[in-house]
Amino acid sequence: MATVAKNTLSQTAKERSLILWFDEVGMTDIALVGGKNASLGEMIQQLTPQGVNVPTGFATTAYAYRYFIQSASLEAKLRKLFADLDVDDVKNLQARGKKARSLLLHTPFPVELRNAIATAYESLCEQYNADTDVAVRSSATAEDLPDASFAGQQESYLNVVGVQGVLAACHRCFASLFTDRAISYRQAKGFDHFSVALAVGVQKMVRSDLASSGVMFSIDTETGFKDAALITAAYGLGENVVQGTVNPDEYYVFKPTLKAGFSPIIDKKLGSKEWRMVYDDGSKFTKNISVSPSEKGKYTLTDDEILQLARWACVIEDHYSHIHATYTPMDIEWAKDGITNQLFIVQARPETVQSQKQGHVLKSYRLLGNRQETSLITGRAVGTAISQGKVHLILNSKNIDQFQTGEVLVTDKTDPDWEPIMKRASAIITNSGGRTCHAAIIARELGVPAIVGCGNATEILKPGQDVTISCAEGEEGRVYAGLLPFEIQEVPLDNLPRTHTQILMNVGNPQEALSLSAIPNDGVGLARTEFIIANQIQIHPMALIRYEQLENEFVKVKIAEITALYDDKTLYFVDKLSQGIGTIAAAFYPKPVIVRMSDFKSNEYANLLGGQQFEPHEENPMLGWRGAARYYDPGYREAFALECRAIKRVRDEMGLINVIPMIPFCRTPDEGRLVLAEMAKNGLQQSVNGLQVYVMCELPNNVILAEEFAEVFDGFSIGSNDLTQLTLGIDRDSALVARLFDERSPGVKRMVAMAIQAAKKCHRKIGICGQAPSDYPEFAQFLVEQGIDSISLNPDSVLKTMLEVAKVENVKSVNSEQ
Repeated sequence: MATVAKNTLSQTAKERSLILWFDEVGMTDIALVGGKNASLGEMIQQLTPQGVNVPTGFATTAYAYRYFIQSASLEAKLRKLFADLDVDDVKNLQARGKKARSLLLHTPFPVELRNAIATAYESLCEQYNADTDVAVRSSATAEDLPDASFAGQQESYLNVVGVQGVLAACHRCFASLFTDRAISYRQAKGFDHFSVALAVGVQKMVRSDLASSGVMFSIDTETGFKDAALITAAYGLGENVVQGTVNPDEYYVFKPTLKAGFSPIIDKKLGSKEWRMVYDDGSKFTKNISVSPSEKGKYTLTDDEILQLARWACVIEDHYSHIHATYTPMDIEWAKDGITNQLFIVQARPETVQSQKQGHVLKSYRLLGNRQETSLITGRAVGTAISQGKVHLILNSKNIDQFQTGEVLVTDKTDPDWEPIMKRASAIITNSGGRTCHAAIIARELGVPAIVGCGNATEILKPGQDVTISCAEGEEGRVYAGLLPFEIQEVPLDNLPRTHTQILMNVGNPQEALSLSAIPNDGVGLARTEFIIANQIQIHPMALIRYEQLENEFVKVKIAEITALYDDKTLYFVDKLSQGIGTIAAAFYPKPVIVRMSDFKSNEYANLLGGQQFEPHEENPMLGWRGAARYYDPGYREAFALECRAIKRVRDEMGLINVIPMIPFCRTPDEGRLVLAEMAKNGLQQSVNGLQVYVMCELPNNVILAEEFAEVFDGFSIGSNDLTQLTLGIDRDSALVARLFDERSPGVKRMVAMAIQAAKKCHRKIGICGQAPSDYPEFAQFLVEQGIDSISLNPDSVLKTMLEVAKVENVKSVNSEQ
């Protein structure tokens, strides 16, 4: 869709124009055409040469709006109407808003304005040799600012056709400057109702009713992680995603390696996408139709389309950051044309929540006690906070005036009319919607925790019921019955000491990785693939490889349901594992991320779907077929190949070469060589593309033969749990001897000291990733005194251990100087 070339106007002419084409305006013209239109003009002028597709159109100006108001002497009437406005009184707000809108709607446009809009629309139609379907969107002059979005405050209309339709839609847009939510929002943000003008954008429609559309952010909306682009997508016109009518697909792309030419789609989540918004041939502009089961069950976008949108997000973010002379993450709406199959950007505005946060204090929430409670419902977490209150169920906007401050708003979905009560809620819970829906965006801006896309919240939760809403447990938000105890921790990040000993983190759950990366750290010392396999994959890899030979029909059907997207079921394992590892690697990039290859025991593997058929019964699985022994064994070799393929994809295709694979429970140096040979067969050749391979130091033999292991591997990580078990001869799964298990035992400490000395002698890196330094500060002190290179800790132990290590290093430094 080419833009209409227009003559350059002087600033004076612009200020007196009723209509301006998008390619006549830019970001310096917000006061003339509003933030939305100015941004569209900016992108058409500056970014279309860089390949970003933006549909053409024109804008009515702020001058046109004021001309309308002044010609009909409306300001005095509006001021009189607002003399006793009370936005905290919902009924008062609704009454004043309704009268203001009625006043504007019943006042005809001046002839000059009608003619200007009609002429511009007819000119647009001439480009396409037919009446053109357009989107008519409000664009206020106080809108899309870096610290106030005003998103959704005024109305927009899609699939508008014909001069009369465009004129009517523009008129309704003018009146929508006085929607209840816009009045309330301006009051809250301190904007004068009469200093804000309303421009209208008239933009050629992208036929996404025949394809798909959605929203993307150039920043992670929950954690503020700057290096990820989040894309949401659903079928049809984009209003369903924005309004939260559907649960869309979600995709995460890692921006730094994307810019370097890699394909780093680090996460993909399939949404239910129940409805498709399409054109309506009847009296309405649009309508929703149901999506077929086959379409629901597949991703809306191809990988190439995901990457293309993410590249555009980077281009747009870089451009606006340059304009504002500061980092400016963006909130972008996109659409795919079902006729041409082209992607388009239809809106872009600065993100206004995470970009405004100050990073000097790390605030975290945690539920207390040994909880046995099961959550009542789950959904997508918005924010990272915990909140509580009584459920207030609202299914109709007519009842919002009954909502009381501090209650938990539970509804199907929210729209902008609900904003006056959303700011009073202690939390918000919706049946539908994704991370970029209206409820999620407003909840973030208000600092209110929300859980969206729950599916059945309005059926499960009862009015007046006390509930606790937790968004502090990863991407999945949970609602619990009752008022559960929780704590809030605030840690100042200014002046934290940086230690010579590297402080790394143990990370299992990829969903928590982006938020955990905000804690000061030097990387990840242990990323457990078992967590990803058990929680995100849930299927034994051999059951995928030998799917046709599965003996249990129920298991076979269940696996078929889970892997329905995949013709080659082994790709399911590779995709999910690579995305989980990729998310952790991206969160901490370019710091090292040590990924331990799978270390399930046979009894644990047997609990995976299909596992019973491929796992032996062992009397003591802790000392049996685990770790390295599996990787070259005919009974598991093919499954290990899938793990290698996932690591290779993360390093070679995603560009995340900070990943260091680590081999667990390797009994002899020769066994290590066998494992490295298997890795090489599957594309992971040691030293190629900087690949290092570490080994767990967790058996006495690893310590005794440390120098020989150093000839095979590039580094060591001490596993204090297994090393303690095998040094003391204690089965750590046995409660009968649990009292004797202690990593601080002199024999265990001697083993640790010997391992560190041997690694140093052989010029190999050595760290520790076991539980001991997280539990015992004195053990961390001992490690520093021995000269260990790194200590990897549970996230909640990082800061306190960092302070302890700094003290020990200072004492050690003073003593060495003396």
